[in-house]
Amino acid sequence: MALIAVLSGGAFAQTGGEQAKILRIVFAGDIMGHDSQIAAARVDSSDSYDYRECFQYLEPYLRDADIALGNLEVTHAGPPFKGYPRFSSPDELCDALLGAGFNVLVNANNHALDRGKEGFERTQQILDERGMILTGSFVSPEQKELSYPLILEKNEIRLALLNYTYGTNGLVVDTPNIVNYIDTVLIRQDLRKAKLVDPDFIIACVHWGKEYQREENSIQNSLAELLFEQGVDAIIGSHPHVIQPVEFELRDSLYHQPVVYSLGNFVSNQRDRYRNGGIIVGLELMKTDATVITGLDYLPVYVHKPKRDEKYSFQMVPSNIPDEMIGKIGFTEEEKASYLEFCEDTREQLSNIPQSYFYQEKD
Repeated sequence: MALIAVLSGGAFAQTGGEQAKILRIVFAGDIMGHDSQIAAARVDSSDSYDYRECFQYLEPYLRDADIALGNLEVTHAGPPFKGYPRFSSPDELCDALLGAGFNVLVNANNHALDRGKEGFERTQQILDERGMILTGSFVSPEQKELSYPLILEKNEIRLALLNYTYGTNGLVVDTPNIVNYIDTVLIRQDLRKAKLVDPDFIIACVHWGKEYQREENSIQNSLAELLFEQGVDAIIGSHPHVIQPVEFELRDSLYHQPVVYSLGNFVSNQRDRYRNGGIIVGLELMKTDATVITGLDYLPVYVHKPKRDEKYSFQMVPSNIPDEMIGKIGFTEEEKASYLEFCEDTREQLSNIPQSYFYQEKD
């Protein structure tokens, strides 16, 4: 039986004379660590790193959610730090993610095994020591049996979270380590186990699809159909490094069976159009007799790469910053045009769902 991670805090609302429980979850895409990101985070010529500037404009947004989840697509394997194709990022990246408001990461993706068994196990250790919840990869069958499916409980709403990947770039996981691969038999078994703890809502995070394609493919469609048939309530996709469609059924002002085919990049050094940002998708759940999706929205987030004193930095810039903030951010005319192009491309592609307009400048 899986352990239940109970998160602190609570949000409630009155509805129809009874108290409803409210839970807001936000999902961010691929957290990457290219060489230029590592160089940007390095403090002077020291052996220390600082990623806090990268997430400063998103911290109020992420902390406003009850659960903030991202796809960790690097290892924390220790030095030498390296980007593509075998990622290992400094431990300070995890510190910055925690500081920004992330509390859950998924790790079943094609870069989970980039640094072999030692790097895989060190990544698990570093996140565990910092209190970051991780799922999708496990050091042993015993750990997986105790902690998967991941069961999260907050505001008296119990979630079951599943995570799978299409592959690991041809690398084979070493015994006894485990990475969850997409396997329909395994998925059915996991869902049967999840239902034993009577979850209010089931989410599947899936690493799938074809890189750089802005539309989902038939394999994604078929797997989404199977997941919903087996009892999954929402599907969140990653891997293509570009945003793909969001589909759902809207009945009685409630969202049913949403599937986000790809969140796109969260942070990376990919600078081409459509790859230089991604979306954070928000789900608002309400529980009375049943648990329903009362809100579905998205926030476009652009990766800004300013250069100061001959050194680049990375800043995640949300689409809804007020005009007076543009000057503070320091866009050149070319960078501002790229930012506005990304925001417009995203609005056009996702015109079927509302955009989040939350913004609060960090003190």
